[in-house]
Amino acid sequence: MARKSQLWAMGVDELTNQENDLTKELFNLRFQKATGQIQNPLRLRTARRERARVITIRKQKEAKRSDG
Repeated sequence: MARKSQLWAMGVDELTNQENDLTKELFNLRFQKATGQIQNPLRLRTARRERARVITIRKQKEAKRSDG
C-alpha cells in the first residue's frame, strides 16, 4: 500500500499502471470471495480504497497539467 506522498511523487503513467494492477487485484479478490477462497476479506476493502485514492490523485494531476 502506497502512502499519499509516494503516490504524489509518481507520474501519471505510473499511477495509471498502479490503477490497472489494483483493478486486476480487485477482480481476483472478488472472484475469491465468490468462491469462498478469500484469505483476507479486509484486503478487498483496502484495495478498493487504494484504487480510489490512486484515481483521485491521477485525475488531480491531469487537471493540474491541463490548467497550466
